Amino acid sequence: MRSSSSRGQFSAFFSIAVLLLASFLPVAAQTAAPARSTADLIREALTVQSIKDSTVALTTPEMEGRGTGQPGGEKAANWIAEKFKALGLKPLGDKGSYLQKVGFTETTVDPATSLTAGDTNLTYGTDFAFSPAVGNRTASGSIVFVGYAIQGKAAGIDQLGDVDLSGKFVVMIEGPPPGFPKDTWEKQKLQRAIMRNIFSKRPAAIISFSRGDEERTEDQAVDYYSRRQLNLGGEKEYYPEGAPVFISATAKGIEKLLATGGMTRDQAIELAGNTKFRGKDLKVKAKAVSKIHTNKVTAYNVAGVLEGSDPKLSSEAVLFSAHYDAFGKMNDKIYYGAADNALGTAEMLAVAEAYSKLPQKPKRSMIFLAVTGEEYGLFGSKAWAKDPTWDIKKVAADLNLDGIGSEVYGPVKTMVGYGAEHSTLGALLDSVAKSMEINVIPDPMPDEKVFYRSDHYSFVERGVPSLMLLGAPAGDKEVWIKKIKDWEKGDYHQPGDTVKDSWAWEGAETVAEVMAIMGWQISEDAQMPSWLNTSRFSKYDRGNSKPIPEDESEDK
Repeated sequence: MRSSSSRGQFSAFFSIAVLLLASFLPVAAQTAAPARSTADLIREALTVQSIKDSTVALTTPEMEGRGTGQPGGEKAANWIAEKFKALGLKPLGDKGSYLQKVGFTETTVDPATSLTAGDTNLTYGTDFAFSPAVGNRTASGSIVFVGYAIQGKAAGIDQLGDVDLSGKFVVMIEGPPPGFPKDTWEKQKLQRAIMRNIFSKRPAAIISFSRGDEERTEDQAVDYYSRRQLNLGGEKEYYPEGAPVFISATAKGIEKLLATGGMTRDQAIELAGNTKFRGKDLKVKAKAVSKIHTNKVTAYNVAGVLEGSDPKLSSEAVLFSAHYDAFGKMNDKIYYGAADNALGTAEMLAVAEAYSKLPQKPKRSMIFLAVTGEEYGLFGSKAWAKDPTWDIKKVAADLNLDGIGSEVYGPVKTMVGYGAEHSTLGALLDSVAKSMEINVIPDPMPDEKVFYRSDHYSFVERGVPSLMLLGAPAGDKEVWIKKIKDWEKGDYHQPGDTVKDSWAWEGAETVAEVMAIMGWQISEDAQMPSWLNTSRFSKYDRGNSKPIPEDESEDK
């Protein structure tokens, strides 16, 4: 054992050594560790836990599916507003609040709504639905079956034959017959031409059903059409008296209806596939009664802004959008909307949180907009774009977060930028993705027309360059596309869209990081993003108020 005097000498020596080392360590550390980039700081501040916590909070039973114009939707809007406040965002809603009021007209179906064929009663919502709601109408007439209703004299096909359609209930199969090229059917808009031809013959009603092998079946259509409907602002203009009543029938419903005329569904499909088939009068009377109720409801967009640091550029803004609404609560079922789109809303909130933690604020202002009513027609984003709480001409770009949960299939190594081919945002996405070793691919499902189906398109229509991201794992795209297709058939817009234990949350973090870094770079650039000369949108300036012609916006 050492003496106390020797311990004192050692202690003094050790203290001097520590002081000497301390004087050199900062210099050495500065030399060894380069300054972190803003992108690094963003990725450090943006966390998986933040995304997970917000997604879970938005999908609790208490939120009741965040229905537009329902108590759960208002509860979710207030929850998001409180998050914005906690992150230091300034209110950008009505009257100094975070909320922007959006008025809707709600349409619900009265139980008196009915469809009868002979002595058989069909059940609304299970066997059939009006497509869309046709107002308060009554129609009656005998039933005729016309197959696919194709008339092609050059090919010797006339499925209408000599059957008089005036005042009749025309039963037809929706879509192209087996073996007919789907691309040709859609490109030539043959379904539209067929429907126009039938309209001209003044039927009382048109009842459509599907073979069941299509991606979108009539069973799915009936499910949607039988739900509550919302229209932005005033009451919807229904088809005028004299126009046919449109009815979608499920496989079960059409079986019931055709049985009254001595025919099965399978027999009807087989007959329609014969090019020699001519329309058939089933000698059965039908009657449809549509009765609806309308009601005014209110929902809210939630808007907050992180003000920019540059004296000049701060008057311009990068807009982040995500819809927080789902289908809410109907018939004692909750439509949780976890992947679509609590997840996207949570990603947007994580971007806002990351920016709030940065030592240097972005040069341009950053707007965070959680919109309502997307599921009914992009209504919340349309309302904000029409009556913006920030000068729309000074919105540099919209970066939209919406999806179907493909980013939580695993670590994100593949991305699709919807709208990338139209503006300089495409090149920016390529650059950011490359720096993170992510492969950007073209739209792998062009038939889905996703570019026109989410909130970014409301800003495209106002001339603002916009982009929406889809994240996916590495590997064969067909594998995760199949997973998307399976999810669409089972959980999409259904109560089964819930948070799953299998979710890989780091994928959602990557999507949010790419959006956040893109937003930062847009903020720092002296020039706002612009349309490419090759884009049909290049003729529209920011603030465009003229409707985009149908041939330019394509069928949505």
